[in-house]
Amino acid sequence: MATLPMLRAYRSRSTTTFRYLSTLILAEHEGGFLKAQTLNAIAAANFLSKDNSISLLLAGSGPSLQEAAAHAASCHPSISQVLLAKSDKFTYPLAEPWAKLLQLVQKTGGYSHIISASGSFGKNILPRAAALLDVSPISDVIKISEPNLFVRPIYAGNALCTVRYVGSNPCMLSIRSTSFPVISVDSKSNTAPIDEVDLSTIDEDGISKSRYIKQTTQESERPDLGNARVVITGGRALKSAENFKMVEQLAEKLGAAVGATRAAVDAGYVPNELQVGQTGKIVAPELYMAFGVSGAIQHLAGMRDSKVIVAVNKDADAPIFQVADYGLVGDLFEVIPELLEKMPEKK
Repeated sequence: MATLPMLRAYRSRSTTTFRYLSTLILAEHEGGFLKAQTLNAIAAANFLSKDNSISLLLAGSGPSLQEAAAHAASCHPSISQVLLAKSDKFTYPLAEPWAKLLQLVQKTGGYSHIISASGSFGKNILPRAAALLDVSPISDVIKISEPNLFVRPIYAGNALCTVRYVGSNPCMLSIRSTSFPVISVDSKSNTAPIDEVDLSTIDEDGISKSRYIKQTTQESERPDLGNARVVITGGRALKSAENFKMVEQLAEKLGAAVGATRAAVDAGYVPNELQVGQTGKIVAPELYMAFGVSGAIQHLAGMRDSKVIVAVNKDADAPIFQVADYGLVGDLFEVIPELLEKMPEKK
């Protein structure tokens, strides 16, 4: 008979209730502007509650930081505060100093939620910060049902898992940017205050365990893969880096971004920053064209939310045709040259 009261007591202790919601967003910025995925994180934060108080945390050094802060303060009417951490320690996204910064800001602000986009930036920092705060983060959230109820994909996106957070504050989330589109709003009348973070009390222990060496990126006039309206992806069936250039030429004509499967990346056809899939980038363009892509589960996890999917493959039984809106069974080395010949140049 004593079991039932004990179970009720356990449930009452295990269920987290949020009387007052305040969210801290780990903001990414470049060239004096917030990155698109941070705007998606703001959109996600608005699903937590209408009365949610949202703060943005920006860190770094140089004049572009102040410009990014000004942009952040006026980018959305739901932003109530912009926190600015000025230090050379945060010039590069190293997990150790950024995690210490999150720990410091959380200790001061006592936020109920901390959100970051589910990219390399957030995936690098959020787990270490969660360990410092002794909480369990929830990764890759695609839907927010309640302040403590979330949906995330599992098994490479073949199943959805509903997770209820029952831990202590803060509830730390990384969100899939493509699942929270940005809604255009008029924010000219609203400018949030910008406050500097007092870094004098930050714990220096462990910050110097890693150091920034260099960053390499491929210069291109094509749209960014993560935010492009049209994505042209090539697979291992293209057989060589030289043949993959046909996909790049087609992308130039369409003004599209170029993607690749993991097999194509591993074969050295293109750099790994162009990989689409579970271990690459998650995209959801208006048009996704896949050439020589078989449709492995890991790849489908990164592009199945695309609005229109077009697949070209010589194998009529390829799994990619199961998710494609339009499909063509044919030889890539005949189809792509014909497309290049008949398609007009991008204006």
